[in-house]
Amino acid sequence: MNKWLVAILLSVSGVSAFATEQAVLDRYQKSCFACHAFGANGAPKSHVVADWAPRMEKGMDTLVKHAAEGFNTMPPKGLCFDCSADDFKALIEFMAAPKS
Repeated sequence: MNKWLVAILLSVSGVSAFATEQAVLDRYQKSCFACHAFGANGAPKSHVVADWAPRMEKGMDTLVKHAAEGFNTMPPKGLCFDCSADDFKALIEFMAAPKS
């Protein structure tokens, strides 16, 4: 494969990954930050692995279901009324990851 083509493909994939990360961050700021940044009403704090570990043990399918249907003090869909299951998964993975 031509080295220029490889460089272009790598560049495009990097831009695409950045755009995806930015979209998750934007959605987090709009929909999740208010509760998860501070642990409001018992919400697991973003990027605090100890808060997320017991929840992650339940499995992603359960966490996505809880986000969509509501769980404890989190209302259905939280504040993300247009989130899909994939959006919730990406947001959960973002919040459960340690701060980089």
